[in-house]
Amino acid sequence: MSALFEPMTLRSLTVPNRVWMSPMCMYSAEASGPRAGVPTDFHLQHLASRAAGGVGLVMVEATAVRPDGRITPWDLGLWNEAQQQAFTRITAAIAEHGAVPAIQLGHAGRKASTDRPWRGGGGVPEAEGGWSAVAPSAEAFGDLPAPQELGVEEIRDLVQDFAAAARRALAAGFRVVEIHGAHGYLIHSFLSPVANRRTDAYGGPFDHRARFALEIVDAVRAVWPEELPVFFRVSATDWVQEAGGAEAWTGEDTVRLAAALQEHGVDLLDTSTGGMAPRVRIPVGPGYQVPFAEAVRASTGLPTGAVGLITDPAQAEAVVSGGRADAVLLGRELLRDPYWAHRAAAALDAPARVPVQYEYAL
Repeated sequence: MSALFEPMTLRSLTVPNRVWMSPMCMYSAEASGPRAGVPTDFHLQHLASRAAGGVGLVMVEATAVRPDGRITPWDLGLWNEAQQQAFTRITAAIAEHGAVPAIQLGHAGRKASTDRPWRGGGGVPEAEGGWSAVAPSAEAFGDLPAPQELGVEEIRDLVQDFAAAARRALAAGFRVVEIHGAHGYLIHSFLSPVANRRTDAYGGPFDHRARFALEIVDAVRAVWPEELPVFFRVSATDWVQEAGGAEAWTGEDTVRLAAALQEHGVDLLDTSTGGMAPRVRIPVGPGYQVPFAEAVRASTGLPTGAVGLITDPAQAEAVVSGGRADAVLLGRELLRDPYWAHRAAAALDAPARVPVQYEYAL
């Protein structure tokens, strides 16, 4: 039996296999008006097709917990009832094909109010529908405008925004909620000393920088059913110290954070890297982020997901069967091949979960 196609149970939820769809922003919602942030027919077919393609879990892209938390004006949101209602047909379609519907909740922080990547990705001026970004400190990311430093009451409001979005996610039919603490966005920018220059209870030593993340986990866990899992995505390293740079977030910090997250009710660490500092050198190659997932799993026992240039069925099988991670999350590879899981099952001589309408092809 292929380890990649064994079910995985977290709390009372069983995911049918270990091939999962990673959250990937599509920048395809309306940017303004009553339908801002609402998933469209594009999102329905995009996500449901991967469920039909045999993945065990489909993770919806980074979904903003408030309007000014969007990476771009064209991002998805879950701050109102119209968005919640529109997601219900997506979760139903994912579940109909036997996959678990999951959603990543986030806030872009100092990397908010930017343009679509295919239009350059620079800052969007307020006169063109943009807004002022917020962050733990007034430290700009690259050439983007400097953000406004958050006050303590604003931080507390943001914690509740995550909880409110989690409630809506549950009502919309999601079975897993993931908190986005990676890639230089708001939670990550609190964690990393590269972006967090505060001297109050949310800055300085590790425990202070981790406070915001843990408060969000506690608030989400308080409204999320005990029987359903909560994930957390982390950038396991900023890749700054590895290049001889200044103090930054490291793999050792991630192991320490993982232990705390586990104590606060997180069930799986979705382990990515980078995004905090521009123009750092990252040793990109097949499975280059897997060692970080492996280190967390070995040190804490917390289940992990591995992501990043996992493209080959044998490679994915080796990651899971070798105990380096509990699941693999595929991103670009599923954009290239929505039915990758079916192909992997055939290559690994494992049973495939194929829609009956597609059985002519077997």
